Amino acid sequence: MDSKWLFLILPLILNYVVEIALGGKTSSFVRSQWPSTDIPLDNQAFVEPDGYNAPQQVHITQGDYDGKAVIISWVTTSEPGSSEVLYGTKENEYKLKSQGELKNYTFFNYKSGYIHHCLISDLEYNTKYYYKIGDGDSAREFWFQTPPEIDPDASYKFGIIGDLGQTYNSLSTLQHYMQTGGQTVLFVGDLSYADNYKHNDGIRWDTWGRLVEPSCAYQPWIWTSGNHEIEYRPDLGEVSTHKAFLHRYATPYMASNSSSTLWYAVRRASAHIIVLSSYSPFVKYTPQWIWLRDELKRVDREKTPWLIVLMHAPIYNSNEAHYMEGESMRAVFESWFVQYKVDIVFAGHVHAYERSYRISNINYNITSGNQYPVPDKSAPVYITVGDGGNQEGLASMFYDPQPDYSAFREASYGHSTLELKNRTHALYQWNRNGDGKHVPTDFVVFRNQYWESSTRRRRLKKYHHRWNPNLFASFEDILI
Repeated sequence: MDSKWLFLILPLILNYVVEIALGGKTSSFVRSQWPSTDIPLDNQAFVEPDGYNAPQQVHITQGDYDGKAVIISWVTTSEPGSSEVLYGTKENEYKLKSQGELKNYTFFNYKSGYIHHCLISDLEYNTKYYYKIGDGDSAREFWFQTPPEIDPDASYKFGIIGDLGQTYNSLSTLQHYMQTGGQTVLFVGDLSYADNYKHNDGIRWDTWGRLVEPSCAYQPWIWTSGNHEIEYRPDLGEVSTHKAFLHRYATPYMASNSSSTLWYAVRRASAHIIVLSSYSPFVKYTPQWIWLRDELKRVDREKTPWLIVLMHAPIYNSNEAHYMEGESMRAVFESWFVQYKVDIVFAGHVHAYERSYRISNINYNITSGNQYPVPDKSAPVYITVGDGGNQEGLASMFYDPQPDYSAFREASYGHSTLELKNRTHALYQWNRNGDGKHVPTDFVVFRNQYWESSTRRRRLKKYHHRWNPNLFASFEDILI
């Protein structure tokens, strides 16, 4: 094994071995700094760009099914301006262009700026593109990197963030993530928390867009909606749901045959990523249920071996906060997750961190008495990363004793990274913002569910020369 990897992960692995021997672990870490209050509006983190009508709140997301397109979005405040994007593969040389679309909305007494969405397609894989938006002296320039071609051994690093908000803790999470080398964020819902303000103050949607721009103008964020995006306020005359989210944050839902922005799928590098909506109908025969049934059949683990699901409300959660809120979705979808050998399910909602073992409760039957989760090698690992830093604070009350299915839990702010190394192994790490400091705290080496089959492993060793069986050989007994 490479000595560099050994040096980096041995302390965390030793901690994990102890965890295996003793059962799950509840961290005793206690945070002592930075109250959960939103950053003031006049703070530098929310500064508007220079120039009349300059584009702001710039963000990008994947624009198609396979990673050869992006959707570039931004807001202008004084007048509509141009929705055109100039782009190319050399800095300051924009030989290509694409025309976007314009929309805006009102919410009670708030009127949004002019929201632009522009799809850029037919991009080359693994290529750096520069893009320019805006008019005249107020134009702004950014760049992004396309992913590698869809391939079972394509390595790629994802960040996972949830329930971010716009406090100083949120800013710490964002800044720490930006130092990890992550290439795309999987965002598991609850963005701005504007709905915590009187009349769901839309200004806090604008400030949040400026807060995250330093990351999401340069790399895709894959969006999941949460409960704070619902914004159902009949008392204000606002009876539609997800109004601000649907106007501001585009998703490539049609590319995966979805009928809604709120649930969709993308393929990126060696991963197939499925986004579900916890707050849309999902029981049998509903559009989301039908779509997921069909999408799981489309998954080709020979091309994208890593199957990842994103949702907001966690299916497994041993915190008193939001306890059992994901139970109805578990009852509907868990058997599919096991059948199709989903690798990991990421969720947010609970403002703490928790990771499960591979368990399932698909044999639940209240009449016969089968009512507890049991170890299941075909099941996903369930990870809650609702600890981005929002104003509601941490969910520090875990149930005691810790249930057998829970491997590690801690009430701290932070983010995760998932680095897909090849078709067989991935490195996962949760990073605590320990009083403003970046502290790697929970580490796991995941074995791919599809390629874990003994038959497939034998075939892989015989025919696939790029696979390095020695990379993780020293830790074969402690992998998940």
